[in-house]
Amino acid sequence: MSKLDLDHIETIIIYKSLTDAGYLASIVDHVKPEFFKTKSIATIFTIIKEFNESRKKVPTITEIKSYLITDDLKATFKNLVQSFSDIDKDLDRDELYANTERFLKEKAVYHTMLSIAEDVAKGTVDTATALDKFEKSCNISLVTDMGLDFFGDIGTVIDDLNAVNKCIPSSWAWLDEALNGGFLEGGRALYVFAGETNIGKSIFLGNIATNMVKQGKNVLLITLEMSELLYARRLCSNLSMIPIRDLATNVYTLKQALGEEQQRGAGKLFIKEFPPSTITPNQLSAFIKKICDSGIKIDAVVLDYLNLVHSPIGSNSYERIKNVSEQVRAMSYGFNCPFISATQLNRSGFGHSNPELSTISESVGLASTADVIVSIFQNEEDREIGVIRLGMMKNRYGMRGHSQAMHIDYNTLTITQADDIDNFEDDTVKSLAAFTG
Repeated sequence: MSKLDLDHIETIIIYKSLTDAGYLASIVDHVKPEFFKTKSIATIFTIIKEFNESRKKVPTITEIKSYLITDDLKATFKNLVQSFSDIDKDLDRDELYANTERFLKEKAVYHTMLSIAEDVAKGTVDTATALDKFEKSCNISLVTDMGLDFFGDIGTVIDDLNAVNKCIPSSWAWLDEALNGGFLEGGRALYVFAGETNIGKSIFLGNIATNMVKQGKNVLLITLEMSELLYARRLCSNLSMIPIRDLATNVYTLKQALGEEQQRGAGKLFIKEFPPSTITPNQLSAFIKKICDSGIKIDAVVLDYLNLVHSPIGSNSYERIKNVSEQVRAMSYGFNCPFISATQLNRSGFGHSNPELSTISESVGLASTADVIVSIFQNEEDREIGVIRLGMMKNRYGMRGHSQAMHIDYNTLTITQADDIDNFEDDTVKSLAAFTG
């Protein structure tokens, strides 16, 4: 892209800040005084900002003059007002916001570089903090879409009521019914499976990945806990139904089974390993974008698991996990596909039947952010009979509280719905059932 005339953009920013309250509200949190080339112009913008914050309106020319206490400020403001005559008053809105956003990003990156250079000179550079600063600079966004005009766009609302949301089934009837068909194909949703240590969260995530691949979907499985090849072994066993311990002696049968899956229209399955607590949400997003830019449409991302994604933001686990959850959920918007992950339960949730949201480990912020949270648990006798259970802890798409028994074959790590096993319901579901008769 060609370079911007940053001096001219500065003048436009001051002009629009004095004449357009909506524009000022959009940029006020992003503009810093050091972004302006001339110190006196920076002071004038600060006056506009402080007046707006205290009076809740944009100052008039007369009002702003009252705050110009030096001759230098008065002269600078006079020259600015005179320069407004050179500005096309009928500015294209999209072009205005695009150029302003670019100005803010360029200035933010430039001053971040200066700040880091000073830290390097002092020998106090913190790479995690530096990365965070650059990510914030590059992620500045001026949203101009006014959203849905409820009454004016009622036709759009009605069309949506009659539309059928496309979903990717999990292939488990209970879960698909609870989610109104499965995982939303267009994304905008984060699904989380929560369970205690070693309960089988990765087994569920692996089954979900293979179940979607069988439907012709392209799935990206990000593993932060086990190696790519170990995960591949599990999925090989799951797809071929050959026990894991027998895979090495049944290579021909394995290849044949996988070939048959491809002939039936199986999608692509990518497994990517990252060391735990090393990749940030922004780095993960950049990796997924690289795959998409190669021409491959990713239909779903399975992330094993959320708590192992690194966040440079936050001073404690609550803040870090909350930030990771929010960023990962935002990716489901950007890549138009569902993100499915897992998290740990804390000790109070260990050994409980149908644990509640309060047992989510490390950060209740995750519980607030996720659209669906499904618990994974076992009763004392369940493991002996090859049963593992799912409970609906949180569900923005239907009723919560139900649970469902699942058969698990530990030889092939295959999970199927167990309709022959009794299920549990929490008090909320029982009371609703009694109320409705």
